[in-house]
Amino acid sequence: FPGADLLSRLRRRGPDGSQQLATDAPDLSYRCLFSGHVLHLRGLVTPQPLEDAKNNIFLWNGEVFHGVQVGDLENDTEVMLHHLASCSSDTDMVTLFSSLRGPWAFVYYQASGHSLWFGRDYFGRRSLLWQFSEVGSAFCLSSVGAYSESGNQWQEVPARGIFKVDLKACAAAKSLSLALFPWKYSCTQTEEMLINLLDQVSKDLPSHIPLVMNESKLCLRAPVIPLNKTISGAPGECPGSNTGNMTHVVSVETFQSFLAEEHRKTLVCQFVDVLSEAVKRRVLALWRGGDQGAEAPGMSNKKAYVAVLFSGGIDSMVIAALADKHVPLGEPIDLLNVAFTRKERAEPKGAPKIHASLDTQLDVLCPPGRWQDPEDPDAKSGTPFSGFCVPDRITGRAGLKELEAINPSRTWNFVEINITLEELKTMRQQHIDHLIYPLDTVLDDSIGCAIWFASRGEGFISNQGELKPYKSPAKVVLTGIGADEQLAGYSRHRVCFKRHGLEGLSRELEMELDRISSRNLGRDDRIISDHGREARFPFLDEDVASFLSSLPLWEKAALDLPRGVGEKLLLRLVACELGLAASAARPKRAVQFGSGMAKLEGSKGKASAARVRDGQAA
Repeated sequence: FPGADLLSRLRRRGPDGSQQLATDAPDLSYRCLFSGHVLHLRGLVTPQPLEDAKNNIFLWNGEVFHGVQVGDLENDTEVMLHHLASCSSDTDMVTLFSSLRGPWAFVYYQASGHSLWFGRDYFGRRSLLWQFSEVGSAFCLSSVGAYSESGNQWQEVPARGIFKVDLKACAAAKSLSLALFPWKYSCTQTEEMLINLLDQVSKDLPSHIPLVMNESKLCLRAPVIPLNKTISGAPGECPGSNTGNMTHVVSVETFQSFLAEEHRKTLVCQFVDVLSEAVKRRVLALWRGGDQGAEAPGMSNKKAYVAVLFSGGIDSMVIAALADKHVPLGEPIDLLNVAFTRKERAEPKGAPKIHASLDTQLDVLCPPGRWQDPEDPDAKSGTPFSGFCVPDRITGRAGLKELEAINPSRTWNFVEINITLEELKTMRQQHIDHLIYPLDTVLDDSIGCAIWFASRGEGFISNQGELKPYKSPAKVVLTGIGADEQLAGYSRHRVCFKRHGLEGLSRELEMELDRISSRNLGRDDRIISDHGREARFPFLDEDVASFLSSLPLWEKAALDLPRGVGEKLLLRLVACELGLAASAARPKRAVQFGSGMAKLEGSKGKASAARVRDGQAA
């Protein structure tokens, strides 16, 4: 192994170079095979696996933004291997990985100690899976797996620290065992808490794979500060805002009243600064040589290097506006907006029209005379692309107008990505099912499909009033994940607040970040990387997360206020500060609903239920 299917999926993630390398220790009876697949983003193209003069071998899927110095022309894989080779003890290894800032997953063979190290960053922003043989004498680590109804199943490596395998000892015992070097979440972390952590990780391992705490009881230092759970001192109502008379109408004045408060204005400016730096790191740590031009006939020869998963919602709007501050001005930014064809409802004859206001909005944002999809049943009625005018397309076009107003000099490529049911079924079976795996719920499928087609970046852009085919050449895709989890953006947070108040909501948000690696990030990394692009998450930058964790909850959200105001209040005020007043009042809409994906097949399954795969018996 790896088999042909797995190699094919790895090569899609790393299209810029592939090679394999084996290391043998015949006298110790173990053998390791390393298979590396490179997506070139920084410095010179560096093949992986990377081997040094001491026979250490390194596989790296990550970005070093801070902690270890990486020059503008250097490749961070080479820099990391140099630092790893200088580690002479477990303490050195723990110190090195504690210092890193940025997303990473790695596998490192330390030749001198016959040791194999591996793990994921604190948030789990890069995918890493493991699979164990039934007898415990072999195991495999991979960025992506392959769904199978039988045989050994893949599981996500928990983002709970880094792991070490003593290959010499395991070969002698003819069985595998793992040692964990966990993240230390706080200075008050007790031995009992570490034991509970070991139990949590162990329960998902096969019974014949023991997991133990490392002998020295070393811990990695968490890169973010603990969540501020202060409840005392919360205001009875938000000062400076006329909340008593506030109904469902939200205006610019609503947010301006908050910004009139000096303390809140200061917090907003601090958040703008820290988030802007996070975006800057993610759009500039990128090789920009060898411009090949845009991949659309008749378009400017300027090439986009950065794309944004773009719904026109508050998260993607703020990210796009901040990216505009740092991406070179002559460089386009691609806004990837996905829509799934709308399934028309059969209405009885003579039924009254009750959607006049929505129809008017669609006519404005989907004007007649635009390019028509010949497969769209509504094309005959003269309403072009009407099947694709889902909520995210409407808000996306509105958001585009706001961005153009902020910087009319920027080329904003609004990429309209239109997906039919037939294409969805084909691509899901060929690719998406295997990328979502080992997750398997209806919700994972809906979100995974929407993100896969969006990040593929194939659609249409407007060129002198006409829509022309376009495929985004961007290798970096910015996404807003992490905003809802830290700023109480989900509808379940409002429910939690109503039932349990600030204290219950605080516990809920702590749990959100704790499980984001297993619920979201591994899946999203596998999905986006399948197109030879890299996902980057500004809201999960360590400095951003620490800043937000330092604030009491009521400074970030005010869920006693109406929808479209109270959730993610701090981010909405940032949007106002950046000149995005209309976007600031836009309520949260999950991607599976905004894109039309959830309604496409008429699925009524519970979001948390296991999805029945195509061709599988229900």
